[in-house]
This record gives sequence, C-alpha cells and structure tokens, in this order.
Amino acid sequence: MKKFLVAILVILVAVLGLAIYAGWDLIGIYRATSPITAPADLAKQDDSRVEIPAQQPLELRPRNPLKNVYWGELHVHTVESMDAVLMGTTATVEDAYRFARGAKFASPGGELMQLARPLDFVAITDHAEGFGARTRCYDDDLALVENLMCWFMETPNVALFVALRGRQVDEEESDGPESPAGVYQNQKRELPSRTALPICRPDYGGEERCIDDARDAWARYIALADRYNEPGVFTAFAAYEYSPVLDDRGKHHRNVIFNGSELPKHAISALDVGSAIDLWRGLEETCVGDCDFITIPHNMNKGWGLFYSRHTYDGRTYEADDWRLRMRRERLAEMYQVKGASECALGVGATDEECAFGQVLSPCEPGQDTGCAFETSFARQGLKIGLQLEREFGFNPLAFGMIAATDAHNSNPGDVEEWDYVGKAGTVTSPAIRRMNNTANQPDYNATLTSHTSGGLAAVWAEENTRDAIFSGMKRREAYATSGPRMMLRFFAGFGIDETIVDADDPIAVATEGGVPMGGVLRPNADAPDSPTFFVWAGVDPLGAPLQRVQIVKGWIDADGETHEDVRDVVCADDLDIDPATRRCPDNGATVDTSTCQISTGTGARELMTAWQDANYDPTQGAFYYIRALQNPTCRWSTYDAIRLGIEPNPDVPATIRERAWSSPIWIDPAGPTMELHKNQAHSLP
Repeated sequence: MKKFLVAILVILVAVLGLAIYAGWDLIGIYRATSPITAPADLAKQDDSRVEIPAQQPLELRPRNPLKNVYWGELHVHTVESMDAVLMGTTATVEDAYRFARGAKFASPGGELMQLARPLDFVAITDHAEGFGARTRCYDDDLALVENLMCWFMETPNVALFVALRGRQVDEEESDGPESPAGVYQNQKRELPSRTALPICRPDYGGEERCIDDARDAWARYIALADRYNEPGVFTAFAAYEYSPVLDDRGKHHRNVIFNGSELPKHAISALDVGSAIDLWRGLEETCVGDCDFITIPHNMNKGWGLFYSRHTYDGRTYEADDWRLRMRRERLAEMYQVKGASECALGVGATDEECAFGQVLSPCEPGQDTGCAFETSFARQGLKIGLQLEREFGFNPLAFGMIAATDAHNSNPGDVEEWDYVGKAGTVTSPAIRRMNNTANQPDYNATLTSHTSGGLAAVWAEENTRDAIFSGMKRREAYATSGPRMMLRFFAGFGIDETIVDADDPIAVATEGGVPMGGVLRPNADAPDSPTFFVWAGVDPLGAPLQRVQIVKGWIDADGETHEDVRDVVCADDLDIDPATRRCPDNGATVDTSTCQISTGTGARELMTAWQDANYDPTQGAFYYIRALQNPTCRWSTYDAIRLGIEPNPDVPATIRERAWSSPIWIDPAGPTMELHKNQAHSLP
C-alpha cells in the first residue's frame, strides 16, 4: 500500500511538473473544460438564433430486391470509454441506443443533442482496452488502492487526459539515416500490459480478475445490442474499438463489427495482441459457427503512414497469408470523421483540388515521423497500393469500400448536422465558446476549431433493415460515405449497360441486370475491348443543399507497375457544360449568407444522372473508379456557432463548406499471367 500511495504521489507530481514544463495554465484548463463552469459558458450563446429543422420520424421501408439505402453510425463512444469520462461525458450505452432512435439529451456542456432523423443502424464502439476497468468500482468492500484507481478513472480531468495521451508507447528508433519525406519507417513498439494497472496485480486479484471483468463487460455489450436490435426497424450490432496508440496522438485503431448469435466471449484488445494481423487471427479462432466479423480502420490520416505500409504496429512485415487475411476481414475504411478526411491530401500523391477538403495536416518534411501527412496515410493512395500488391501477389488485399462516422465521445451516434454540432469531446468542446477557442499548447491538427469536422455517416445498400442484410452489404462493399448530409448515391459499371439507361423507366433495374454495383469487381470483356459504361446517380438530401456536380476518380497501374490517378467532373447541375480544358463544371453561382446561413435559391439540382465511358480505358490495366458527389456550399459548424455567440466567423477557418458523398470503388480486374497463377484464391475478393 505504501508503495502504491508513493506511486500516486509520483504521478501527481509528474503531471504537475509536465504542466509547469509545458507552460500549462492548470487553472485556465480547468476553467475552460470543467463541467462545473459549463453553465456560465452556455449562457453566452443564444441557440434561438439558429434555425433547426423539426425532427422527422423514422422511415420504415419494405423489403426491396433492388435494395434500399440505410443510414448508420459505426463508430461512437459512451461513458464506458475512459477518455470520454475524463472529458466530462456521463451518458451511457443505453443512452446512445435511445439517441440513435430519436431521443434527445443534453450534451455534457448543456446543449441540446437530437438527430433530425433517427438512424437505421448503429454500432457502439467503446475502447476494448477499458472493458472491465471500472466493473468493481461500485462494490462496497474496495481497498484504498481500488478506490483511488476508480477515482482516477471516473473523474473528469483534462490535464490528466492530456498527460496520458503524451507519449504512451515505447518505440525503438528506426534504422538508417534521416527518413525521406512522407515515407513510413518501420518501428518496433511494445504494448502496455494489464498488470500496469494496480488493480490487475496479484495483490488485488491478478490479471485473470481483470480479464474476467473485461469479459463480463463485453457480455453486457452483446446483450444490449440484442435488446435494442429490432429487425425491420432498427439494427444494432455488437462492436468495439481495438485501440493501440501512436506517438503525438496518432491512430492505428480499428472498429470490430460482429454479426451472428454466438459471438466470442472475449473482446481482443491491444492489451492482448500487438498487431492487426494477430487481431484478425484471434478473432477467426474465436468467431466460429454463425459468427462473422469485419474490421474498419479509421483516421488513416493520423496513422503516421502505418496503415497502408507493408508493416505492422509491432514491427513485422506483411507476408502473403497476412495480406489474404486482411483482404477477408478489412472490407471497409472509415475515410471521414470528426478528426478529418482520409480520402486524399494535396501534395501527398494526390492531384485534385477537392483533396484539400477536411485536411488537418501538412505534407511531411524529411525526417518528420509524426504530425504530418504521409504517402501511406490516405485511402486513395491505399487503393493504388492495392493495385501494386495485386501485381505482386495475384490478389488485391486493399480492395476496400468507403464509409464515414463521427468518433463522437458523447453517446450521440450520427449527430453530424452542422447546425447543431456539439463537438466530440464532452465539456472540452461544449458549450459553443469552447469549440471556438483553440486549446493552447497543441498543434492545429489537434485543435477543435481548426481540425474538427462535424463527422459523417455510413450508408449501406441492403434489401431490408436487418443485421444479416446490412452486414452483407458492408461485406460486399455496397456502401458509401457522406460528410453528414443524407445524399443518395448509386454507382454501377457494366458491359451490359449503355447510354440509354438514363432514359429507362427503372435505371437501377437495368444497371443491376447489366453490371456490378459499387464495391464490385468487373472483368474486361475479351469480345468488347471498349470501356464499360459507368452509371452514376446522385439524389439530394431533402434537408441539405442542392447538388452541384458529380466527379469520377480513377486510379490505375501501368505496365511498369507505376500507379496514376485522374479526376474529372462527369455531370453538372444547372445544364452547365464541362470545360474541356479543365474537365470541371463551371461555378454555378451558389452562395451562402454567413450572417444567417441561408443558402441561395435557383441553383443546383435535386438529382444528377449520367452514363459515362472512359476514353482512356485499357482492358489490360488494373484500375478502380469511384464517384464523389458535391453539394452547393453551406455553413460550416463554426459559422453556426458564431451566430449563436453573436460574433463574426473566425477567419482562421472557412465560413462555408461543400458537403459531399464518396462511393465505394468499382475495380477493373484484367486476367493476366500473374493473376492466372492465383486464380483459385485471388479474385473473388471474398
């Protein structure tokens, strides 16, 4: 006991010393983030200045063989995540389910949280590393050590959170001279152990006690998902987040989404295994019978180049069987969320201006290994690397689809509307004045005002709103991402489609019959060397702005193994013609009054549709295509907050944004000598 009390004192002294060294104003941090001072900050805003749509009821849709779109959230945290607690969150897992179905709550800072439309599906993804850590905190016979630990884990304390998030991993220096700019250098990392927590030491029950508590917590998550799941009305998946940490608040996290009735008894976490490879292997060993799972990485942009490198978190190199495992289990990527966009980045292998959207990092300088944009940190680059790996191995382990999420830590899944964004981090980002003040002594890429978006949603095409149907849609990658608005998006490619599809009575039926949907793989037709026809359709969100244009993004690999990309607009609103020189739609003149956030009328479209062929199509080249649909501009969340606070929008951030949706790709997969060697296991992309 004496040793532990000394350890607690050392921690407190270390936090205080770090605060003094870093120039932290502990009183100021407390004042700016505490739940106790939140009411005074809430009084500074007038929410009546912002017009918020009335909530709409959940729309129930009958089974549809041509599929309905279902809207959901696959990444959200509750009071069960310790980082959420330290930031002032008190809402529970049950609260999160009720919120997803339309209930309203107050944010930790006192602001209203309510969806304009309920969700169709949700997965609550608290950090598995914390499962069971507070299970016994409500027992009557706790030792002093246990009481102290529970106090640490249940008391809002932003200074402690920042200290814990400082440098949480032990790394060995990478070999070789200064690393080239933006190229990931393999590193070995040591994972933390459960026994680092005093309550997991032998004197207090040992590691087995903590594992048993974690299993009890996971069993409760499974039971709650079953309780709130209502086939045909609302789908709840049992899920969690696997969360190893990187330096400088980097991410190498994955959400694990399950389907089936007999799920693993233990949620494998970063306290159990040191790499995603071991995570997948462990889950395949324990997820048996009718159990199935996928993993979804997030914040590749802040993975410091690790996500699409050839290396694992703990310093190993992927072998062919490891890539096959990843191909089976990593069907989607979360490429947009509160902490920015992971589609692409200007200056980091990308060529188009829209790659500046949602960017929070600058390209790396030579020798920089954190805090910058790496070549292997973005989805588009990952898709191109997948083409190279297919050339090498005969199968594409990085053929993934696109979704978006929030990563909110307020038990508010799907709360993505710009007009009522309450931040992601408890009383650190709520009320509004706290979102508008960048926290001192941290880089812009971690500051709410400059780097946080309002988050996005996952859309899945499925026959009905059930676990099996939606999970199957995710596995076949017939899914897409939006930056928040519920834009409709369909994308097909096929040799059995032609330009007359746009005049068909039911173009989706024609496209389904003659091609493959987003997420699919198309084989070149030896009898028809010309391009397949790509059918593109986008529909407006009734609560959003009109559509402005739709683009196609193409990536391909040439005979020398070099990858390339091309981005072009394929259909414009307002009967505008694409400029043949820029391959872009002209500006349609849509504007926003930033004093009220009213958008202009008379521009944009309710739907955009086209049938497009690629004049540069080469049936011998592996390629992928995906579409990006853009709205007319609307107000960014910070502009709505400025209106609430009666101040001018902050000039450090854009006053408006152009919301968008990204489809999952369609791949062109030519048969060649390398592919033929692996045809038995390679190209079905299960």
